[in-house]
Amino acid sequence: MANTNRGNQTIIAEFTLLGFGNLPILRIPLFLLFLLIYIVTMAGNLLIIVLVVGDHHLHTPMYFFLGNLSFLETCYSSAILPKMLSGLLTNNKTISFLGCLLQFYTFVCLACTECILLSVMSYDRYLAVCDPLHYAAVMNSRVCAKLASGSWITGYLVLTIIVSLMSTLTFCGPNEIDHFFCDLTPLLQLSCMDTHWIRVAIFAFSFLGSLPPFLLTVASYACIIATILRIPSTTGRQKAFSTCSSHLTVVTVFFGTIIAVYLTPTVDTWRALNKVLSVFYTVLTPMVNPLIYSLRNSEVKEALGRALKL
Repeated sequence: MANTNRGNQTIIAEFTLLGFGNLPILRIPLFLLFLLIYIVTMAGNLLIIVLVVGDHHLHTPMYFFLGNLSFLETCYSSAILPKMLSGLLTNNKTISFLGCLLQFYTFVCLACTECILLSVMSYDRYLAVCDPLHYAAVMNSRVCAKLASGSWITGYLVLTIIVSLMSTLTFCGPNEIDHFFCDLTPLLQLSCMDTHWIRVAIFAFSFLGSLPPFLLTVASYACIIATILRIPSTTGRQKAFSTCSSHLTVVTVFFGTIIAVYLTPTVDTWRALNKVLSVFYTVLTPMVNPLIYSLRNSEVKEALGRALKL
């Protein structure tokens, strides 16, 4: 490890990702498992993108946002899984200082963007179910483009703030990260500086970046469920609920695991559980999103059928 000395401190140049522990017997099975997950994730999300772009029947606000979500998920998985797979295959768990921070910054940007994008999709479903007569006028292509670009820009702004805060930290050992990727809490634990106020500031910005989207999502689905329950016919209720059930499933998995990981106590007894829960929103959620939207959505299945007939 190429280190440089600064007084009595040693500035580290690389980190070691401990991952899921030192169990050689599980290394290859885990590699094959996560490789399969990565392949399914990339194939599923790229297929959704191709269908949304190529099939004019899917040129609607709901599928426009779904295409953005699928693109985000491909970036999300590619920021974490390739390094994890490389470490499992070669047993080389080191990651450069710059590579670690780049992975962390990418993860923060995409996670914040996904929070906002999911809330935008919830608002879209709210308009479609609760105000269908004005839906086409309100959710036009210009508004959709602004909402999608606003999600990405907000994620980038949150990233810029956190980058400026993290750039003030000094890491001087130990260099072992008890995680399978460079996450916030493990990185702060390795800093040789007092990180109290940085933790407070990052928590505040993260709180402001995630709580409003979460509350908007909850409010949207509260209104949707109330509207659906007022529909007199069973068929009408089932049809209305089918338009948002897939998205509700994705939202529940994503926000549920995020809250479980970042609001549970940071003690040793919870550390292993948090690592497992992190797999859900960083690895499994990007994989199941296209499966949920395709298997439970007749329009996507019809678009896939038309594409296969070409």
